[in-house]
Amino acid sequence: MFENIRLAFHGIWGHKLRSLLTMLGIIIGISSIIAIVSTLKGTNEQIKQNLIGAGNNSVVVQLYNGDMPVDLSYQTLPDDIVVISEEIRQEIEDLNEVEVASLYTSRNAYDSIYYGSNSLSGGNLLGIDRHYFNVYGYVIKRGRDFMEDDFIRNRKVVILDETSASTLFPDEDPLDKTIEILGEPFTIIGISALGSRFTPTINSLEDYYTYMNQSSGNVYITSSAWPIIYRYDESQSVVVRAKDTDSMTGAGKKTADILNDYMSLEIEGAFIFKSQSLLEKAKDLQDLASSAQSQLIWIASISLLVGGIGVMNIMLVSVTERIREIGLKKALGARKSLILWQFLTEAAVLTSLGGIIGVGGGMGLAVFVSKISQTPMSISMPFAAAAVLFSMLIGVIFGLLPAVKAANLNPIDALRHQ
Repeated sequence: MFENIRLAFHGIWGHKLRSLLTMLGIIIGISSIIAIVSTLKGTNEQIKQNLIGAGNNSVVVQLYNGDMPVDLSYQTLPDDIVVISEEIRQEIEDLNEVEVASLYTSRNAYDSIYYGSNSLSGGNLLGIDRHYFNVYGYVIKRGRDFMEDDFIRNRKVVILDETSASTLFPDEDPLDKTIEILGEPFTIIGISALGSRFTPTINSLEDYYTYMNQSSGNVYITSSAWPIIYRYDESQSVVVRAKDTDSMTGAGKKTADILNDYMSLEIEGAFIFKSQSLLEKAKDLQDLASSAQSQLIWIASISLLVGGIGVMNIMLVSVTERIREIGLKKALGARKSLILWQFLTEAAVLTSLGGIIGVGGGMGLAVFVSKISQTPMSISMPFAAAAVLFSMLIGVIFGLLPAVKAANLNPIDALRHQ
């Protein structure tokens, strides 16, 4: 085998230009496929990150009325709607797909939060439990977090995120200031922010409306203080952090199933808990990209077919040029299998070299396209290795006919060949 590989390299080096032209179809085909796969793989990763964020794997499960989330700003709830207890939250957290679960209530803050003449319009007011910041990966940048005593004593304390803080206090330090929430005074104890900031990649107006959150800031109070403002039980939502990205859909569905099992049968038809389907939306977009990828790969494969035919042609020429050499080897006792493997090895080495050059060219092309079009790219090394093996397989397939022809030559006729 090693001797055949050595002879193959010797033959390729002896006919450098001819070998390069023979490999050209393989190089172009492999380069095109690597560039297509790398670019679309990067696009798929961007789609997933844009929709689910930078690794917090959080899934929101909330109450729906038909196909729309319940908005208590203008909707009312039946009296026997489920109130999620700590025991139910713990049952959700015990799911295999879930790391931690949190309960919260929320309202859109339309003209309800003020500091002097400054108001937070279009933001969100949330009543959160002890686990909420942990689920989303929030950290307290300044001030302090909610303490156990804040929940027990129903203290009117509040934490702002950076957006709401800059809106309400453009020129002041918000800590220890008092804001009004529906006329009730709340003291600011902290400023929160995401531990790792993530901004979606926006390449078009459609991307902007698909990915960007239009929130004007969040204001957090304790879940125990929520009734001070609204004074009646409201439907809670659940946010869970899945153990990994692939578990998000299962975590959301199982959480919704648990909550719906606790709902009264009389209202189950109108009101139902559902999970956000961001991962499914990402999968739909990725499937669309993969469909385009498959079509482009088939088109690029035509170059591989042309390259394979070129290899077959040049190997037939090589057999014709070396008929006397083949006849001499057979006269000295070389078996058919030896001649067959010699030519198959030469064809495989030729196309493998083309595959290796094509992989390098494809990676360079993917980087070039990424720079020019400002789109992400992600090179898959296993796929690159598979491309080289596939190019070797092309050499074996298209080199088989010339190799068989060489192996079946009559040694006497071969030695007489001029």
